Amino acid sequence: MQTIEIGKSGQMSSRLAYGCMRLAGDNGTVEERERGKAAVRAAIESGYTLFDHADIYGAGACEEVFGEVLAESPGVRDELIIQSKCGIRFEDIHRYDFSKSWIVGSVENSLQRLGIEQLDLLLLHRPDYLMSLEETAAAFDELHSAGKVAAFGVSNFLPSTLSALQSATPHRLQVNQVEINLHNIEALHNGVLDQCQAERITPQAWCPLAGIAWEAWGNTFSVEQSARLQAEARRQADHYGVEKWLIALAWLLRHPANISPIIGSTTPARIAAATAALGIDYSREDWYRLLEARNGEAVP
Repeated sequence: MQTIEIGKSGQMSSRLAYGCMRLAGDNGTVEERERGKAAVRAAIESGYTLFDHADIYGAGACEEVFGEVLAESPGVRDELIIQSKCGIRFEDIHRYDFSKSWIVGSVENSLQRLGIEQLDLLLLHRPDYLMSLEETAAAFDELHSAGKVAAFGVSNFLPSTLSALQSATPHRLQVNQVEINLHNIEALHNGVLDQCQAERITPQAWCPLAGIAWEAWGNTFSVEQSARLQAEARRQADHYGVEKWLIALAWLLRHPANISPIIGSTTPARIAAATAALGIDYSREDWYRLLEARNGEAVP
């Protein structure tokens, strides 16, 4: 497994991250939770060291499942980077909340469910339109001073919002986790990847296989567009001697911003197989061929 530094934090992470959103399954049954625990163990055995959580995943059950793995494997926690997110609320009306009390309380609840004393990374999950920069910064100060969070980042932020928050806190924002895949290429155009590369912020890609391995959320591809993209992905898969979905990962990994794709499968074989994307010597020409197939036209 290749490793990268997370931002400028000094924390070294596996290039591929493991996403823990599905660890509790659909209903949190015993069988589903055991399958989730087996997936975590498979990821650790395959060399994944960064594990991505959120307080809302499984309404907290996914963090509990992960905590059970840690409790059953003494010593493994020190080998991992545990990241969680907060800021989305569902209990009364769907909304975002970056108030100090909500951020601090969310972290304390995540730590309890995970059974650990400190998060290696805390990300703010989606921008709160009512964010007070000073209040959010104060939450960071309290959590860091108490030893509950080592480093901070954001998720689904545009560059302007990230910069505004960074201006208010001395704690460097090390990560911006956004959707990046062959269906959603907004990060190529909205400045996210430019900012990440220029300021050495690690971009993490959620849903990295959409448009290739499965239909994207809110799919906008026409039948013709999807067929064209799939045909080029198949051609490239044959050329590189890999499965087609690995080409989607190679496409992300080729970007110089050092994108870290988040793998969310709970199938141990697929978790291990994803690491093969790191060994693909993917060319600039094929990167643009896949983009052209997606767009239906050459770049200007």
